[in-house]
Amino acid sequence: MTAELVRGQNHPLDRARVEIRVTAGSPVVAGVTLGDEQGRLAGAEAVAHPGAPRRPGIEVPRQAAAEHRIAVDLDALSGDVHRVSVLLALPRGIGAPSTFGSAAAPSVTVTGLDGTGIARYTVTGLGAESAVVAVELYRRQGTWKVRAVGQGYADGLTAMLHDQGLPQAAELGAEIEEAISRGQARAVQAPAVAAGRSERAGAGPAAADRPSPAHPPASDGPPSGPEAAPGTGAKTAAAARPGDVSPAPVSGGPIDYRHPQRRNTPPPAGQAPTAPAPARTPAPPGGPALPVAGDAAGWSMEERLYNQVWGMFEDLARSVAAYRSASGFAESRLEQELDQALSDPRNRLGTAADAARATARDKHAALVAQARAALDRDLAQLAAESAVVEPALPPAFARWDNPVWQDYHAPLARPMALRLGDLHLPEVLDLRIPMLVRLPLERGLWIDSGPDAYAGSAVPDPDRDIARRELGSALTDGPPDEAGLRRLATETAVAIAARMLAIHPAGDFAVQVIDPGGTAAPALAPLVESGALPAAPVPGAKGVAAVLEALTRRVDLVQMAVRHQAGDALPPDLDTAEQLLIVHDFPHGFDDRALTQLRYLADEGPAVGVHLLMVADRAQAREYGPVLDPLWRSLLRITPVPDAHLADPWVGHAWTYEPLLAPKGSQVVRQVLDRVAAARRAS
Repeated sequence: MTAELVRGQNHPLDRARVEIRVTAGSPVVAGVTLGDEQGRLAGAEAVAHPGAPRRPGIEVPRQAAAEHRIAVDLDALSGDVHRVSVLLALPRGIGAPSTFGSAAAPSVTVTGLDGTGIARYTVTGLGAESAVVAVELYRRQGTWKVRAVGQGYADGLTAMLHDQGLPQAAELGAEIEEAISRGQARAVQAPAVAAGRSERAGAGPAAADRPSPAHPPASDGPPSGPEAAPGTGAKTAAAARPGDVSPAPVSGGPIDYRHPQRRNTPPPAGQAPTAPAPARTPAPPGGPALPVAGDAAGWSMEERLYNQVWGMFEDLARSVAAYRSASGFAESRLEQELDQALSDPRNRLGTAADAARATARDKHAALVAQARAALDRDLAQLAAESAVVEPALPPAFARWDNPVWQDYHAPLARPMALRLGDLHLPEVLDLRIPMLVRLPLERGLWIDSGPDAYAGSAVPDPDRDIARRELGSALTDGPPDEAGLRRLATETAVAIAARMLAIHPAGDFAVQVIDPGGTAAPALAPLVESGALPAAPVPGAKGVAAVLEALTRRVDLVQMAVRHQAGDALPPDLDTAEQLLIVHDFPHGFDDRALTQLRYLADEGPAVGVHLLMVADRAQAREYGPVLDPLWRSLLRITPVPDAHLADPWVGHAWTYEPLLAPKGSQVVRQVLDRVAAARRAS
């Protein structure tokens, strides 16, 4: 699987011979510098560029093109080479954009010689830069890694080479420009924008992840000549394979902001996809392609929609990260300019000081406005995509107010994922991204019903403030008290259980409940009255022990049957359907034995189809001390109210999670459970 990198992130390389594929929205010049441990260049011979495309272990294209392939043999490099930096620059005089900020973000993919993707980096956040160090391969303790750099230079190639310690940077920059000018007649424009984000066959960074039809056979492998770069139009019309897109000028055309990875994957030879490709609406003249539901890789519509939703999540995370980075840069630049302007005591008073402050603030406002405009552009695209994707989602991915539930029928196959709720960021409150988790669940769920988790802290949290303000319109008539929070937590658990029952084939999924205090009876009524839950849970310690004993026995027997391949030896009275255990009011009614069994189910149950859903307040279990810490850590914590607690290690965002509850006054959950029960009786 290709690793998606963000700026500064690295990824190990497991092979010495790799290929670096560059895809851009307009022709760019690709080069490579070979630096020492500090990244310094020994001389002009340490730079591979169109005028000198071959260096030991390196070969770069001779001309500007929208797509490049750079061959790298790390074993052939000199021993004093520790950094291999990939440079991209915009050529002059061929109708291409003058800055990277006015073109689609270039993307760099490191692949094996067989096309297997290793790492990919989309260079976002560029503005006035005309040259950029995209990625670097570096040697550390005898092993090679790839790092996403994304360092841009507004003064072009010369400034970039000078920054790497090359004394003759100006001379070499002029030599490269001359070599580029000699190849302007051969410069290759970007392919024409395809109708959808997923149909640029054979081009772009996702090409490495496609099945064999997207790759040329061995006889049509990467051309060895320097002028036969991929996508250069060297193929004739007769030799072109199906799905190839002929080159077309990009000057004056619309910028393609579509995610470079989300593309339809063609099925293997002789195999047809299980779902037809989505119908596409023609793009308006001069505008971006209209979004289409299912416009992503996958053999079925369900898989396409799943991949498209996660692609939307990545797009939103990347766009907001770029905006926050640009805003932070603007703030730091404002501080630096104010400090510089006012460093001299003589300039701190009078009109000169006021003018310096005004100039610095104007620059800051312009930078922030530019960043916000780019964010708004991306958000408009994502909002339009969400508007067409949301109504097309299957029941497993759909909200409770989706019309798909009105025509619900028990499925014949298990789904690939489950929607647990929605995610959003404070920069755009009206754009919700479905939170999908793969099935079967690999870990249990914990709905935190404790009020302490949402109590105001000494340090203000703007994300939590936003979440509280949403409570009045999203879920309740006002911020819930402790009793209201517990009620919402139980209703969230019932909604998840109802969804799990509905998206599995009839009889393949069952629900059991532990409610020692009997306080969950009102919320459990839809499960009991529909027959999805055979009977109301037995209160007290006796009910806790009975359920835990039965499920522990089931886990033990199924584990032994799987280990010894003796599935036919299971007792006939054993229910082999997947089980969801809802534990309410924990730890009331639990003794030491029951606690041990619960931890056992949390650890061993998911592998054999027993899943845990706890509705609990961690503060009530403090008497157990650190004994329960492994249990809490093993569960995925979600909340009954919107709360910014889900951390994103990819870009560092704190996503606000919002649970999925049926609209007020709606009977959709009860109606779906009635149909589930009817399907069970008919099966």
